[in-house]
Order: sequence, then structure tokens, then C-alpha cells
Amino acid sequence: MTWICPKCERELKSETQSHYCAKVSLDDLFKGKSDELILLFDKLLAEVADWPDVLVGTTPNCITFVHNQTFFVIRPMQKVLDLKFYSTKPIEQAPVMKSIAVGKRYQNNIRIADVNEIRPQLFAWVRESYELL
Repeated sequence: MTWICPKCERELKSETQSHYCAKVSLDDLFKGKSDELILLFDKLLAEVADWPDVLVGTTPNCITFVHNQTFFVIRPMQKVLDLKFYSTKPIEQAPVMKSIAVGKRYQNNIRIADVNEIRPQLFAWVRESYELL
């Protein structure tokens, strides 16, 4: 069961879920971005949005994917997408550019600019984050 915020029309897990309350469209987030970044986002969205009980929302800076908690964040930048996901241990291999402890888990960041950079390992890491959170 989900709840829709009457102010920002964002779909949330419950009425008490904390969120950034502002109406932001995907078009706004990708305004002025390259077609390649839009295609890259579409490929990520197509894979992850179909997982059970995933809610996709937008904030002024990013797209959030929520299962029980936010498990995946995509932030469109000028020439790359910054991807953030979580793991139970640090990931110290490329393409992860940083892996920092946040409580009992690790926040990992990857920046990608081209659909050819999407690898099965990326989806495996994001799926681990989904199952963790």
C-alpha cells in the first residue's frame, strides 16, 4: 500500500515517510542533458523499476528508487550520471569511485557517461542494495 503526497504528488511507502516535497519532473532533471545521458538513464530505469515494490521519485537534484528505504539514487550531472547505492562491505574496484561507511553499511558511487559502461555487475550491486534496504 502506498500513499501519494497531496502537495508534490510523489508516491511514498507511507504517510509518515520523510521526503523532499517539491514537484519535479524527469524532463526538468534532464533539461539540457545529452541524448546519450537520457538513453543511459532509460536503460537503468527499465531494469530497476520492474523489481517488486520499487517506487521511483524525483527531487530537484536526483531520481530516487525506494524499496523499504532509498536503495538507489541517480543524479544527472552535466556529462555523467552519478549513481549511488549501498552494500554490506566496501567495494574497492572500478568503476566504483568511492565507498564510504554510513552506519553499518557502505555508500558507493559510480559515474557513467555511456550505455557501454553498463555491466551486469552494476545491476548485481544495485540488486544487493535493494535487498539490503
